[in-house]
Amino acid sequence: MSSAMSFTLLDLAAARAFIGCRDEGLLHAVRDNFGADLAADDSYFSSEIRRGAPTAYRALEAVVNGGPFDEGFAFQYGYAYKRLCELTGYRLPNNNFCPIRASWLPALDEAMAGLGITAVSVSELTYSLPDPLPFTDLPGYGEWTAEECAKGLAQWEATTEEQRRAVDPMTMEVIEECVGWMRAAGRMPGFGVVGFLS
Repeated sequence: MSSAMSFTLLDLAAARAFIGCRDEGLLHAVRDNFGADLAADDSYFSSEIRRGAPTAYRALEAVVNGGPFDEGFAFQYGYAYKRLCELTGYRLPNNNFCPIRASWLPALDEAMAGLGITAVSVSELTYSLPDPLPFTDLPGYGEWTAEECAKGLAQWEATTEEQRRAVDPMTMEVIEECVGWMRAAGRMPGFGVVGFLS
C-alpha cells in the first residue's frame, strides 16, 4: 500500500513546547491559516467523528491545552501536531516520498548506511508522536535533531564519487534529497527535520 511523507524544517524544542502551551493565539493562527484543511479533514473523517472522534479543531485544542486525549482516536492529535509544525516551520521537498511504499524505507536506510551515513534514518521519521501525545500508527512521526543533521551531512561529505556511483541511481536521487534537508538544517542554527507519514 502506498503512503506519503511530508517533511518540515523547524525548531524542534519550540514545536514540542506547543503541546500544553495553552496559547489561544496559536489556535487562532492555525484556524486562520488552515481553516479549509480543518473542514476538509472533518469531512474525510466524518464517520470517525460520528463515532466520537474529536473534530480537527477540537483535537488541535487538546494538543495546545495538553489534553485530555482520547487514545481511541489518537490519529486526530497527530494531524493536529502536524499542522502546528507546518504553521511554524518550513516545508521541505518531498518529491521522492509522495507516494512511497513505507516498506522500502529500511532499504533506503541500508543504502545510506552503505555510504557511511548512519547519523540519520528515514525509517525513524515514521515512528510515533512526541510525548505526551498518544501513540498512533498514522500519522507516523519522527525527527532529526540539528546535531544529527550536522553529523549526517559530514558523513555524506566524506563519501567518495566511486561510492556514490555504486548506488542505484534512483536510490541515489532519494539520498540526495535527504542530504538537501540536512543542508537546509545546517543553514538554520538549532533547527532540525520532522517527518510525517500518512
